[in-house]
Amino acid sequence: MRKVVFSLLLLIWLTPNLQAQFLTRERILNDENFDKKPWSFGYYFGINRYDFNFDYKEDRPDIFVEQSYGFNVGLLANKRINEYIDLRLEPGLAYNARNLLYLDIPGEENDRLRELNSTYIYIPLLVKFSTKRLNNFKPFVVGGLSYSYNLSSNETNPDDNSAGQFRMKNNTFYYEVGFGIDLYLPYFKFSPSIRGVFALSDELVRDENPNSLYTSNIEVMQSRGLFLNFTFQ
Repeated sequence: MRKVVFSLLLLIWLTPNLQAQFLTRERILNDENFDKKPWSFGYYFGINRYDFNFDYKEDRPDIFVEQSYGFNVGLLANKRINEYIDLRLEPGLAYNARNLLYLDIPGEENDRLRELNSTYIYIPLLVKFSTKRLNNFKPFVVGGLSYSYNLSSNETNPDDNSAGQFRMKNNTFYYEVGFGIDLYLPYFKFSPSIRGVFALSDELVRDENPNSLYTSNIEVMQSRGLFLNFTFQ
């Protein structure tokens, strides 16, 4: 998390346009009517890092989640509500890989390890709250709800962990909160942002065996993630 925040701050500091606006009294506004358009469109790409939050039925060793960085890419449709509020739809794809390590399961490493590669069709509907534009710079916060369909969930797979298959549900809803900065460059608007994504429902498909070492002690399993996006409009 610290590395992501530091990278965003460094990116902002190194943007020559932004530095020029704060280090000089001249006010050269790039595309000063950009935010007056009723609709605007663009695209984004970025990186993500997913984790799981577990609630357990009994006090046993936690399931260790080995995280990795994934990527996300998509399109943006922005509807202006007023000077400070926008409604945004950002359909896209997100990919991430996580490994679950069961420390209390005996046997070989393959018995204790479950690899989860997830490819999501990802559809957020967000509300963006912005400050007043300062030269070519405008901070904002964003929040809302999103839906994802996990193409790699194995929900309908008849095999479960007894055959080495860890299963998750296809459909998940989330809430999201984040912040970012609009940078008005000569030919487009560039917006780096950081966003937290938190699942609202249980994503686990339990094994047929009610005493399964892999799923029986899990009350709730929910994804949570951190997104660093770069948006171009």
